[in-house]
Amino acid sequence: MIANTEPGQTELRYVMRKLPEVTALFWVLKTVAVTLGETLGDLLGITFKLGYAATAALFVLFFAVVVVAQVRAGRFRPGLYWSVVLGTSLVGTEVSDFLNRGFGHGSAQGGVGYAWGAVILTALLAVVFLAWWATGQTYDVENISSRTGEMLYWTAILVSNTLGTSSGDWLADDTGLGFRGAFLCIAAILLVLLAAHYLTAVNSTLLFWPAFVLTRPLGAAGGDWLTKPVGQGGLGWGTQGGTAVLLALLAVLTAYQGRRVRHSPPAPLLVPVNQRTGRPQLPNGAPAAAPATRLSAQSPA
Repeated sequence: MIANTEPGQTELRYVMRKLPEVTALFWVLKTVAVTLGETLGDLLGITFKLGYAATAALFVLFFAVVVVAQVRAGRFRPGLYWSVVLGTSLVGTEVSDFLNRGFGHGSAQGGVGYAWGAVILTALLAVVFLAWWATGQTYDVENISSRTGEMLYWTAILVSNTLGTSSGDWLADDTGLGFRGAFLCIAAILLVLLAAHYLTAVNSTLLFWPAFVLTRPLGAAGGDWLTKPVGQGGLGWGTQGGTAVLLALLAVLTAYQGRRVRHSPPAPLLVPVNQRTGRPQLPNGAPAAAPATRLSAQSPA
């Protein structure tokens, strides 16, 4: 991983990035992907009446295929990356519904309820972050370059989208806000997080995960707005129309991001090291050609 060059100096090798930069385009794509997850889940489970078990099995299979392909890929591929995010939204919705409401898409009893579901999932996300720290991976989601780091990243995203579904249901139902009130509440919180990002010195990683969680219920509210009848305050597109529009939008935006990546490839990352021990770790990207950067050798902190 590290080749000695001159006394007192080391030459560090590079790997290609596999995860996107967190820009405005990232958040637009993330919101579209999770909104599509909402409408697609309703389309298959309710409109096409596949049933809870068949829908859940289909989503788990889709997620398993795309996440394995993503982890094995050598560089950032927008279509593949956003397919995994979509998969986490689909699986997260099914897990949340089962945890909170029991078996089935309707108002079946037997679950723990929205409030306890949100508490359980928040605790699970905290456990994921503790495991993340224990493995010595960087928390910087733009600069993850180890295989272990990427797997923790996707685990956190899956739990985050599941928590987003559960917390959105809790806001809309248990607090009495309704879908519109929950949407406005979530949008207000996201605006506060945006202001904190630009106007304060709060660590961007601390702001990233709450925003990532909250875009899921925001997308759910957006999906309801697209698909619900006009008499219920929606656009009346139905699950088929809403899903078709969102799928086309996601495809266009993903193609645009892919074009940007081809014309302006992101800078490669240094071969990963454990943040606590300084020992080399297994990279999650293909080797990248880049001008060697000479750094003074330092002992691991």
